[in-house]
Amino acid sequence: MNDRSIELVQNTFAQVAPIADKAAALFYARLFEIAPEVRPLFKADLTEQGAKLMQMIGTAVASLTNLDALVPVAQDLAKRHIDYGVKKEHYAVVGAALIWTLEQGLGDAFTEEVKQAWVDVYGLLSSVMIDAAYD
Repeated sequence: MNDRSIELVQNTFAQVAPIADKAAALFYARLFEIAPEVRPLFKADLTEQGAKLMQMIGTAVASLTNLDALVPVAQDLAKRHIDYGVKKEHYAVVGAALIWTLEQGLGDAFTEEVKQAWVDVYGLLSSVMIDAAYD
């Protein structure tokens, strides 16, 4: 992850933020389509869950320039998700659903460079979370 990736992720998330409710609905629909086995993990209202998801992504995106603050928060979040039944392999399908959702939400602004920036950022954060929760 480099400065350009951070800039691209922050700029494109700013474009998605105004349609956060729609983006969250798209995300969960895609997640349950590609990984129906995770549906039972979501017992709460998906509207509320979607708002939490978008808030968490927004906080993470805003904190990309301060990894010393972001990493402990991500590690704590990962540890809490163990209690919800999240498994190591779920991180890959969540990443796939996230990238797909961004592509839908950003349209033509979702360039190959933007995609790679999001893949890099999600890869870093998911690695931190997996290491904290399962290693």
